[in-house]
Amino acid sequence: MTKNPTYVTHPHAITELCEEGRLLYANALRTGRVARADVEAAPCLMEFALLHADPDDPNWLRPVPPSVALARRLSPIEREITERRRTSLEIADVFEPFMNLTAQDGAPTHSITVLEGLDRINAALDLATDQCRSEVLTVQPSVRHPQRRIIEGLERDKTLIERGVRIRTLYQHTARFIPERLAYVDQFVNGKAEYRTIDELVERLIICDETVAFIPIRDDRQVALELRHPGLVGYLIKVFEFMWGRAVPLSAGTPYETAPDGITEIQHSIAKLLVEGHVDEAIARRLGMNVRTCRAHIAKLAQALGSGSRAQLGYLIAQSGILDKDTPLPDRGGSQ
Repeated sequence: MTKNPTYVTHPHAITELCEEGRLLYANALRTGRVARADVEAAPCLMEFALLHADPDDPNWLRPVPPSVALARRLSPIEREITERRRTSLEIADVFEPFMNLTAQDGAPTHSITVLEGLDRINAALDLATDQCRSEVLTVQPSVRHPQRRIIEGLERDKTLIERGVRIRTLYQHTARFIPERLAYVDQFVNGKAEYRTIDELVERLIICDETVAFIPIRDDRQVALELRHPGLVGYLIKVFEFMWGRAVPLSAGTPYETAPDGITEIQHSIAKLLVEGHVDEAIARRLGMNVRTCRAHIAKLAQALGSGSRAQLGYLIAQSGILDKDTPLPDRGGSQ
């Protein structure tokens, strides 16, 4: 009895014809036929209609000429291309009347784009960094990131530096005490990357090639703005340069060292925010530390100024002149 096998789908596209299929089809073209039993090793030949039954012998198959097989495959693709071209022309005709209509001459229509969801935000960031050729400026409030995020950032920055892109990043002073962050920075000590810290950063900022900037607009960072308006991007660059000029290189001494007035730099920052009326939680968030650490610094500040209460502390800070770092700390040995 003649075996009549059921051919199963072979798991590849015709553009990735398997080696068995290539050999059998080539042999069939050379000899004019191939045994049906041999084709069981490459059922893709029947699936892609490269073979057909031999009308004279059911145990054999004959090859379809490659020119015929190619035409069969290309015909629907060419029809689809033709249809898509026709559709593209129709869409172009719809928008053509609007092409010269703008609110302001030369004003970009995509100057501000709202990005919702991490996937869309990350896709826009990836595109901007892929296209970046000169410099990336970043402001990164000091928070601990999962190891996966750190590795992803490391690979992205390596790719940028290898392409000749300069990277300048601002962290808060507290980044100096995050081992993962320090290990990350150590990867680029001899590269085109610079890292500095400053006492207070409000939010994240990424600027690529002075053409596009990204800022979050929600605390959960699920929504961001992509800014391409030259005026907005230029303003953000000036803000970055202002902070950069006042920041301390990460390789320099720690800003937690005691200054001549007996108050550390970080405690000066806390004192300034206390006088402005901020609560502990807000101060901690703006300086990139936890609330417990913030309160410990406040306690040391109160001890240095001889304050017995929180209300008195604000008054003593204002009266002592410590916010002017050139003013020495008052002598607590005598009466006020």
